[in-house]
Amino acid sequence: MKKIILITGGQRSGKSTKAEELALSLSSNPVYLATAHVWDDEFRLRVQKHQERRGPEWTNIEEEIQLSKHDLSGRVVVIDCVTLWLTNLISTQQEIVVDDLLAKAKAEFNAFTAPDATYIFVTNEIGSGGTSTNSLQRRFTDLQGWMNQYIAQAANEVILMVSGIPVKIK
Repeated sequence: MKKIILITGGQRSGKSTKAEELALSLSSNPVYLATAHVWDDEFRLRVQKHQERRGPEWTNIEEEIQLSKHDLSGRVVVIDCVTLWLTNLISTQQEIVVDDLLAKAKAEFNAFTAPDATYIFVTNEIGSGGTSTNSLQRRFTDLQGWMNQYIAQAANEVILMVSGIPVKIK
């Protein structure tokens, strides 16, 4: 039976740790689908810390854009994270038209989550602050917010992480 869980919150709120704990409570061999593109040494260290935290029971997959090319039927999978996935998607575009990118992201999400599996999506609440003076940042915030809403509507559960404390929203 298909299940979608969305874990959202600010940076360093405990989202990834919560997602990993939840996945391990549901499966002895979960999948970790990492969407990160490593830009620099500091980010490489962040990725290494995440990898070290997970043990050998995890199946690790790195996929920056095309999530649906991986058939994870019957598995429990953590997708970490939607924000980096959308960053990768937006970086492939010459012209950034939010409606077009949102349509692409929704179609990819739908294709990826079509098989029966348990999907635990990690995402960021980036629109909780002020409005940016940067046009690209505003468009990305719109894209992220609307995609978060789309996933939340499809989700069976939504958890907001606040300072390491999970707050069940849905």
